[in-house]
Amino acid sequence: MNNFISVYDVPDIEHLVQQALSYKAAPFKDKMLGQNKRIGLLFLNPSMRTRLSTQIAARNLGMEAVVFNMDKEGWKLEFEDGAVMNGTSVEHIKDAAPIFGAYFDILCIRTFPSLLNREDDYNEVLVSQLMKYAGLPVVSLESATLHPLQSLTDIITMSEFADIKPKPKVVLTWAPHIKPIPQCVANSFAQWVNAWGKADFYITHPEGYELDEQFTKGATIEYDQEKALKGADFVYVKNWSSYKDYGKVLSEDNSWMLTTEHLRGTNNAKIMHCLPVRRNVELSDEVLDGTNSIVTQQASNRVWAAQAVLAEIIKGGSCNN
Repeated sequence: MNNFISVYDVPDIEHLVQQALSYKAAPFKDKMLGQNKRIGLLFLNPSMRTRLSTQIAARNLGMEAVVFNMDKEGWKLEFEDGAVMNGTSVEHIKDAAPIFGAYFDILCIRTFPSLLNREDDYNEVLVSQLMKYAGLPVVSLESATLHPLQSLTDIITMSEFADIKPKPKVVLTWAPHIKPIPQCVANSFAQWVNAWGKADFYITHPEGYELDEQFTKGATIEYDQEKALKGADFVYVKNWSSYKDYGKVLSEDNSWMLTTEHLRGTNNAKIMHCLPVRRNVELSDEVLDGTNSIVTQQASNRVWAAQAVLAEIIKGGSCNN
């Protein structure tokens, strides 16, 4: 792999999953692979699991990880070509990105959408400009539209329960939230499950919360949550704001919060969430703390997902020497 921005950067999903599971069984088997290599982790918004798991993954491969909180410690960046920089932006991406390229062997970036302008957000300006000007592999730690490391983790976690059935029913269900949330996790999960091709995949949400079809094509869209959940083997709970009426909260229907009552018609479904989670808003305590919740296992697998991705990039020879 040269970059890791979406599922389309992955030649073989199953190979990457098995690589991750092999690292879970033997975390330090490639501890010299990243020796004398440096990874830069650039954050424009808060992170816990993504930040820690990627640092641990890099260390397991012998890499040095440098964390930089760009939103608090860096200059405000300009992205427009030909801009007259007499406003609030201090440094152009054309000047900053090549410096990152000189300092690091792999560059990781985490950013959020504005939820104000759909075209700007879905153009992924920051990630695309870094890829254009940095001259080294770029890994998304979450972007305006996608969260590929989370989605790889989700596939890894479901793969660990392969004995459930050859083609399990996987349901992504919308849940309420107290504020507008990006579509990136939902987009990414849909993209990866469809590309994985090993699930009977449903997405359920109130009308008005349809995601961009480029990510959901291949899934069955069902507006009746009870009907969608019937016979489910995995239930992935996530809130997202409207894509069509961009960034808006169109429903505050608390009946969509996942409770044990919702799960009665499932096939003893495993419950997933990317975390952090608003308890008793998105999911009830009894579901999160129940025996079918695999959110902790899911979060723990973030290390092995990141380690597999970094190792594939290094082995592929895309890093600077």
